[in-house]
Amino acid sequence: MMVVDPVLENAMRRDHFLQSMAALAVCGGLPLSARAAANLKMLIPANPGGGWDSTGRALGKAMQDSGAASTVSYDNKGGAAGALGLAQFLSGSKGDPNALMVMGAVMLGGLITSKSPLNLQHATPLARLTSEYNVFVVPAGSPLKSMKDVIEQLKKDPGSVKWGGGSRGSTEHIAAAMIARAVGVDPSKINYVAFRGGGEATAAILGGNVTVGGSGYSEFAEYIASHKMVPIGVTSEQRLKGIAVPTLKEQGIDVVIGNWRGVYGAPGISAAERKALVDTVLKATKSKSWTDALERYGWTPALLTGDAFGKFVDDDFANLRAVMAKSGMI
Repeated sequence: MMVVDPVLENAMRRDHFLQSMAALAVCGGLPLSARAAANLKMLIPANPGGGWDSTGRALGKAMQDSGAASTVSYDNKGGAAGALGLAQFLSGSKGDPNALMVMGAVMLGGLITSKSPLNLQHATPLARLTSEYNVFVVPAGSPLKSMKDVIEQLKKDPGSVKWGGGSRGSTEHIAAAMIARAVGVDPSKINYVAFRGGGEATAAILGGNVTVGGSGYSEFAEYIASHKMVPIGVTSEQRLKGIAVPTLKEQGIDVVIGNWRGVYGAPGISAAERKALVDTVLKATKSKSWTDALERYGWTPALLTGDAFGKFVDDDFANLRAVMAKSGMI
């Protein structure tokens, strides 16, 4: 009778167990909690300092803090309203189940204005995360103290009012064109200065290099609190909770437009891999780390996942195209 070394036998059993677990994980047979937490890669299609950067890093931290991911690495690739980052993501991450990309309404607007051949439908929609409205500000010391002052100057000489914000096609760019149209100014004559990231736009506003700046309230909050920027209007339907800034509608300007941010997976991943990533995002958004980020940045949670998120993106793309055409941007 053959005698089997107990040590060897245990090793064989362990190897068989690990192989079985790996097979189950690949086919999606294991719940997220039973799989090894992934080493994820987060592509942020903007320079540091803006909303996408804050969103990507806050989500990555929540993934790690919640145990949904072992590590998260970040790659900032700014330019062209996220199109440069999207191009890199589509070409370099195909089939990668650990690759993520932050995106949002700004990317849709940028793809429309640039008539880019890139298509988000080639990537994998995972989740919408947050929504946020834009606030317009003037630098402290500006001779223009209110949106009324800005409109009066805009009507006198549209080109003399420099609107500063994110890339062409961003929600603040669209809002500026909508404001011009609402007050009887040709939207094609607005002087919009696009920046590759929130940090660059903030520096330009603080330095007085633009007349009016626009972005999500969270990006300007500390400068408003320190009186370095003066808020003159928000693009929401009603005043934002706890923020004493009048809406554009309150000021007789019929403009309402919101911003949202989400996350996509790589092209060509399987349904099981997509589900694993969605589960990872869901676990992260239930964590205290994510709740703290929502409060810190003033983001409104707007969670929508999977196919429902994909349909939302398609519908919003069509709606934005119609708004931009009406405002003379395309």
